[in-house]
Amino acid sequence: MTRFALTLEYDGGPFAGLQRQAAAPTIQAAIEDAVARTTGEAATMHAAGRTDAGVHALAMRAHVDIAKDIAPFRLMEAINAHLRPAPIAVTACEVVTDDWHARFSCTGRSYLYRIANRRAPLTLDKGRAWHVSQPLDVGEMHAAAQALVGRHDFTTFRSAHCQSQTAVKTLDRLAVRREGDAVVIEAAARSFLHHQVRSMVGCLALVGMGRWRAQDLAAALAARDRAALGLNAPPEGLYFVRAVYPGGAQG
Repeated sequence: MTRFALTLEYDGGPFAGLQRQAAAPTIQAAIEDAVARTTGEAATMHAAGRTDAGVHALAMRAHVDIAKDIAPFRLMEAINAHLRPAPIAVTACEVVTDDWHARFSCTGRSYLYRIANRRAPLTLDKGRAWHVSQPLDVGEMHAAAQALVGRHDFTTFRSAHCQSQTAVKTLDRLAVRREGDAVVIEAAARSFLHHQVRSMVGCLALVGMGRWRAQDLAAALAARDRAALGLNAPPEGLYFVRAVYPGGAQG
């Protein structure tokens, strides 16, 4: 049995999320089906993170165990051939040791959130960014975001369906910048709660609109109460960007 590490890129729009579901299309189901058609084996895919319906990935790391003798490049090419026309691609494939695990070996995860901040409706970015027509003050958003960096109880920013044993997480980075008409929010941590990034972005957008002040964001964090959340941003602007592993390896 050989363990293959995969790097996945996908548009989450047509899917009900990454994790397999009984009666809905998912990233995991598509990959596992492609592997089965390639090797004749029923392999289970394990991923570094779990993305919700509509959430995208630039470099999600995953792994599968396969008994068939096949070179990584041939496996990647075959999986991609069977995935067409689904908007999923394996961009890298390599053999890893049996003790390497896409989820449990991961020591850091990064997300990016894109807001299209313009009056005109979206065309090319529809489904791939959150359209906010009201001008956003990026400087105020970035300054307010720093109150969330560090080790905190993020209950306010946690989905009611979150399965994590604790709401205490350490947020390593939360940065906001403008790139033309786009506002980009970058978040990095060892791990995140369900909806944490989207919830933080939604509240930062309220700051950018002038509806909240930095003190309101800090108060929402301190409340440790989901009812104190101002806004949960939609999924289409969120991208899984990077998984980090011991030794500095990244996916």
